[in-house]
Amino acid sequence: MFAAILALTPSGPFRHKDRELQYVRNYKPNRDDVQHLRILLHGPVGAGKSSFINSVNNAVRGRITGKPLAGYKTYKIQKGQPGNARDFYPFVFSDTMGLEMEKQGGVNPEDIKLALKGHMKDGYTFNPASKLSSDSQYYNAEPTQNDKVHVLVCVVPADKVALLTEDYVKKMKDIRALASELEIPQVAIITKIDLACEEIQKDLKNVYKSKYLKETMKNFSDLVGIPMNYIFPVKNYSEEINIKNDVDSLILSVLRRIIDFGEEFINDMET
Repeated sequence: MFAAILALTPSGPFRHKDRELQYVRNYKPNRDDVQHLRILLHGPVGAGKSSFINSVNNAVRGRITGKPLAGYKTYKIQKGQPGNARDFYPFVFSDTMGLEMEKQGGVNPEDIKLALKGHMKDGYTFNPASKLSSDSQYYNAEPTQNDKVHVLVCVVPADKVALLTEDYVKKMKDIRALASELEIPQVAIITKIDLACEEIQKDLKNVYKSKYLKETMKNFSDLVGIPMNYIFPVKNYSEEINIKNDVDSLILSVLRRIIDFGEEFINDMET
């Protein structure tokens, strides 16, 4: 079975960009004690985690934006026009240091666990050799529902799935296990689909016809255990200087599903 996003009609989300955009813009957490949905991204170095955040920003705001993303920080998306600095959408992103293919190096899985539980404050610099200490200024001893992660998103480039090492796959499975203990929903985003498949590079709508992409997603599902209907392909904005409807359509379709998974999770959380 192809991912849910690909199981639609051949035109899929490309027909529903405006509907998905309106859904995202109208979203508000159902619980009064949750101000925003927190989405944590993780994946290998160069996977496109920061680019995905910027691409969401572009798609939701309807114009090309861009800002450097570094360290552990809460990234918000501003509503309306520049200058409306206090009005943001009620979903935020947190980025992590990349996972390395080798056994050593990259983000410490224990830091991921602390971030999932809301113990990590903005500004923390990841250290592969050690986890965040409870006596650090960046340790949040009393996390609120807004500090905790509501959706975990794994970001992997399409052309790197076949190159994932055994050590890397184990790291991903360990992180999945940590999130599963907390019953946090998990999805995967396959990026750089246009670079991995010439058919898609010619026309992004060919994402539905690509046997290569379907096989890549199936292989990734088998490797890490994420079901196919929780794996979504996207093309991030990279060199574009103008908004493109096809790029936006995939981004917004994935974002809506992330929001839906997160909303279901926070509604099931204990107060």
